[in-house]
Amino acid sequence: MDTRQLAAFCAVVERRSFSQAAERLGVTQPAVSLQVRALEKRLGQQLLDRSGRRVEPTEAGRRLYRGAQRLLALEEQILDEVAAEGEGDLQGTLTIGASTGPGNVVLSRLLCAFQQANPELHVALLVADTQRIVELVADRSLELGVVGAARRHRGVAFERFFQDEVILACPPGHPFAGRTVPLDDLREETLIVMQEGAGVRQVIDDELRKRGLRIRDLGVKLELGLQESVKSAVQGGYGVTFISRLAIEADLAAGTIAEARVEGLEPVREIALARATGRTESRAAEAFLEFARDGLP
Repeated sequence: MDTRQLAAFCAVVERRSFSQAAERLGVTQPAVSLQVRALEKRLGQQLLDRSGRRVEPTEAGRRLYRGAQRLLALEEQILDEVAAEGEGDLQGTLTIGASTGPGNVVLSRLLCAFQQANPELHVALLVADTQRIVELVADRSLELGVVGAARRHRGVAFERFFQDEVILACPPGHPFAGRTVPLDDLREETLIVMQEGAGVRQVIDDELRKRGLRIRDLGVKLELGLQESVKSAVQGGYGVTFISRLAIEADLAAGTIAEARVEGLEPVREIALARATGRTESRAAEAFLEFARDGLP
């Protein structure tokens, strides 16, 4: 079976659009349409429903998509193994995505050490919010993702990678510093939160739901993007925030940020490894995962 036709078909299914599939594959839209029509002609079945605003797979198309994913993953693995030069040497590029918590601290250090151990390998890390990383893994733009919350997503499998504690960070000298405070006390403080899609925010929202609350019920006045933004605001004395302990370990040691706890909340998040369902990792990805598990907390 022509894997170019399968790749074009899968791209259309994943993007729900011929034009976006063409953009992803780096070809023209007519070329994608031609590949899909040729595949439909060969199989004698309509694979895509083009009648709506978005292109959707037919039942036959859904069955083909599941098998095509496995075949394309196998082809990628074979090509990777054939292209590898020298016994045990890793070459080419390994691109991994991560949400800001694990990406800015743990994963960046691991990747640096891994690249140092494999000097012929080019390593790239893309940092974004959890939701974006999961989407990129789902459409196979990223081979692996490391995220702070395992969101349900069709086509993405999650597994535990390591664990991280979420704490309440406050400025040094703040009344909360070094204390365990009642949840209601947060209503009297300026609570700074990360944007929707951030793993830490999802963890705190899940914890608050157990108490019949949501983050917005605490009178949030500042929503400042991702981790570095909220950390900077706390260091500037503008409020308190929930944040990954791993992300501020150096700041806690230096005394530029203080730690507090909230009664009844025990926010611990499982840092999850995300990968596309049915996708087989490259040699570089397999080697990195083995390397990482030996060095993770």
